[in-house]
Amino acid sequence: MSSGGFASQNGAGGSYTNGPSQNPVGVYPSNQGFMAPPLPGYMNSLPTKGPPPAGPGCYSANRHQPSPVGTPAALPASPSHRMGPPQASATPPPPGSYSQHPQQPSSWSGVTPAPAGNHVSPAPYASGTSTPPVFQNTMQPPAALQHAPPALNVMAPHQSYGPPPAFGPPAAMRGTPPPPVPPPPLAPHSDGLYPAQPAPMNRPASSSYPSLQPAYHSPAPAPQQQHYPQPSVSAAQLSPSLAAMSLQSQPPEALRVVNLLQERSLLPAGAVTPPAPCLPQDLQKLNCSPEVFRCTLTSIPQTQSLLNKAKLPLGLLLHPFKDLSQLPVVTSSNIVRCRSCRTYINPFVSFVDARRWKCNLCHRVNDVPEEFMYNPVSRSYGAPHKRPEVQNATIEFIAPSEYMLRPPQPAVYLFVLDVSHNAVETGYLDVVCQSLLDNLDSLPGDTRMKIGFITFDSTIHFYNLQEGLSQPQMLIVSDVDDVFLPTPDSLLVNLNECRELVQDLLASLPQMFSRTMETQSGLGPALQAAFKLLSPTGGRMSVFQTQLPTVGIGALKPREEPNQRAPAKDVQNLSPATDFYKKLALDCSGHHVAVDLFLLSAQYCDLSSLGCISRYSAGSVYFYPSYHKQHNPSQTERFQKDLKRYLTRKIGFEAVMRIRCTKGLSIHTFHGNFFVRSTDLLSLANVNPDAGFAVQMSIEENLLDLQVVSFQAALLYTSSKGERRIRVHTLCLPVVNSLSDIFAGADVQAIAALLASMAVDRSVTASLGDARDALINAAIDTLASYRSSVLSVQQPGLLAPACLRLFPLYILALLKHKAFRTSAGTRLDERVFAMCQLKCQPLAYLMLMVHPSLYRVDNLSDEGALNVSDRTIPQPRALQLSVEKLSRDAAFLMDCGTVLYLWIGRNCNPVFLAQVLGVDSYAAVPLNMNQLPELDTAESSRIRALIDWLRERRPFHPVLHVIRDESPLKADFMQNMIEDLSESALSYYEFLLHLQQQICK
Repeated sequence: MSSGGFASQNGAGGSYTNGPSQNPVGVYPSNQGFMAPPLPGYMNSLPTKGPPPAGPGCYSANRHQPSPVGTPAALPASPSHRMGPPQASATPPPPGSYSQHPQQPSSWSGVTPAPAGNHVSPAPYASGTSTPPVFQNTMQPPAALQHAPPALNVMAPHQSYGPPPAFGPPAAMRGTPPPPVPPPPLAPHSDGLYPAQPAPMNRPASSSYPSLQPAYHSPAPAPQQQHYPQPSVSAAQLSPSLAAMSLQSQPPEALRVVNLLQERSLLPAGAVTPPAPCLPQDLQKLNCSPEVFRCTLTSIPQTQSLLNKAKLPLGLLLHPFKDLSQLPVVTSSNIVRCRSCRTYINPFVSFVDARRWKCNLCHRVNDVPEEFMYNPVSRSYGAPHKRPEVQNATIEFIAPSEYMLRPPQPAVYLFVLDVSHNAVETGYLDVVCQSLLDNLDSLPGDTRMKIGFITFDSTIHFYNLQEGLSQPQMLIVSDVDDVFLPTPDSLLVNLNECRELVQDLLASLPQMFSRTMETQSGLGPALQAAFKLLSPTGGRMSVFQTQLPTVGIGALKPREEPNQRAPAKDVQNLSPATDFYKKLALDCSGHHVAVDLFLLSAQYCDLSSLGCISRYSAGSVYFYPSYHKQHNPSQTERFQKDLKRYLTRKIGFEAVMRIRCTKGLSIHTFHGNFFVRSTDLLSLANVNPDAGFAVQMSIEENLLDLQVVSFQAALLYTSSKGERRIRVHTLCLPVVNSLSDIFAGADVQAIAALLASMAVDRSVTASLGDARDALINAAIDTLASYRSSVLSVQQPGLLAPACLRLFPLYILALLKHKAFRTSAGTRLDERVFAMCQLKCQPLAYLMLMVHPSLYRVDNLSDEGALNVSDRTIPQPRALQLSVEKLSRDAAFLMDCGTVLYLWIGRNCNPVFLAQVLGVDSYAAVPLNMNQLPELDTAESSRIRALIDWLRERRPFHPVLHVIRDESPLKADFMQNMIEDLSESALSYYEFLLHLQQQICK
């Protein structure tokens, strides 16, 4: 089994620290694994300070043979377009009053590493490396955070403050930093090194649970996560006592030993909560929310060798532009940053005295500017540690004009629409035009906002919308091999000045092509024309495509035979057929143009090729298989709701994001839709609140003298109102020196999400079989390390710490996910889109797609219900995904993230059918029911309240399907029963037996 390391993306191949390093990449021993860094030179290798400390590879080579992978040619670098004045950092500082904006929870998306050339694309799993895992972005906003950080201590929303009163000339404080005082060493911790020998398994593997041991059936209460002891320490100064704190002074619940072969009821009643870092309470309440910034390990190992021994990945999951209900906004002419590493001042810096502060990343002592002595919240002077920047881990600055090389761009929206016969027949054009008409007033922007339209079939149609015309003029360019703009100045127009012409065009477009017989599609030339139109300003390109491009540059040929789909281990064509779309995306990124792709088709469209246009330009991909306005109303409903969200959500233009970390840590790989401009700088032509990112990390220098480390992400963008803003997130985590402490702080969902994103890369660069093997090996190696290095008492069985009790279940769920399943009936485009989702969805939504939630809903009650906006939301207990849990006498709701299934048992209570579905018997339930009637009954109100609440907690619209035994969608519903035996994967119990067998070899 091949287990080559997950390699990095466009521009991130080697390790690098807070800034560019000068030394060449170190040579790694040959030892493949998920945690291994990419081969130097395979993806764009980045300079490193030197090889990491020697240590065993996270995935042993004796089980897996390296897979040879070719090296792609380097891609051209993106044109440099600095967003700020020449500074040590590309993330400019912002300006001086303080206000507060709403802040809501949100979730993320992961990303794919890219081959050489600064771009984002799946990177190969390097074979021959042994560096700690670095994982991808996938953030998850837990629903019921047991230890959620308190709300930011900010002022009333939208309240702003003027500049501070004038003071005398600032005192010249240029004192010499005091000599560093070495902190006391961490308290030694004894790890038991006695491997427990499991009892021999003499029972045959069974495909169903009824034949399992009685102990496995007995439900055990789901363990609850709890805080580690937290001493009280000042928020401004880290107490040296933190160094002596041992997470194991009292064994935490996270390390309770769980025998997975005996305990079956492992799911918590509600959402899985992320572990809280073991920090002093004053620091923890200031820490960044896990919905925005999350680490796979909430306790950072002191050394790379310790991380290697744990065989756990170290990575960050980031949701930088998430909708937030509370967001402090500061306007200041002098944004306080470290003079050395350019870190923004944050809650985890320390004040040497009232006039000096010490950077928590590079440890330099900096002067406090005079202006920073004034607190705009209390309107007082002399307490810099109480300013909003030092009280909030997430904050936004309004950048002054000196940080702009050009005026902030206006909001520019260009819509590129397929109008071939196939497109018109689906009816999508009516939906798009009507949605635009309904939401024209809600498009984000100011009085400078511009809009334009291009339609295409075998030719390209432009629309002159210049003010003064009585009606829109269509201009046709038939030479798709030499595209030009017929009237460059009148194709993108000011929406406020030309609103009537825009409305006339949208009203007439569907009829204009209703009788077309043109079947060809020239997507490539249309994209070239759109790029020429947007490149002078930048903006957002929204592309709607319904078939395989057949004309002009970028034309593609079918690569899938519907009746000859190969088994998954032999799946081909997961990589692009042409580099045209990638190269064009890189040109778009260099001119601040992002491309969002809407693919609506029942036929093969080669999403693996077309998706590159969005992946490398920081865009998004939307996929609606078998879309038809009349024949598939549920897809139409989903498309309408998604389009409304897409058109009206906030947007950031010409953005860049830099991620910094404490000296000693280094960035290894980025994941997400972006272009890597430099070692730690991502270029994002557009940034939206529904996109997530991931970063893999390694430990470059031992952290022996540190009690905590920090990570900071700074996102510089232009708002739709033309303001240049910087959003900063800072995360602080403790440093530990024992394996048990590392395991106690493991975030199982973040780890699973990062492994999923890495497995997508492996599928593209090696094979799907290699990716599946690597996922299984991740579970084997982690549990084997726990057993051999942490457990001190010999016990039989398959043992895991309570915090990782769901790890094998999540790995099995990934193996059965559409992206990795071995079913021959999975369409190639659907598989590729599933992989895109694993890379780009925020963690909370991603985990529902991987491991859905199942609830019994025919007996809902108000006991334990939530009260939200005067509504009562029932909170049923989550059930295991097994047909054992289904009953013919009941009804069950399954939440799969993008779709909801309401399964009705054959003998379901007729009272429930009448009061919820409005039918008098099971046979009367329609086969294609997608909406619940609004009935005046308590049962109807409860289940509709639950469904509405689930939908409101995510940015996309999950469609509801009411199904019964005869429904065509029953097979899709049953495929999500992850714990049961399927055609292509083991049952959960059989999978546990397999893991135990491999661990005990």
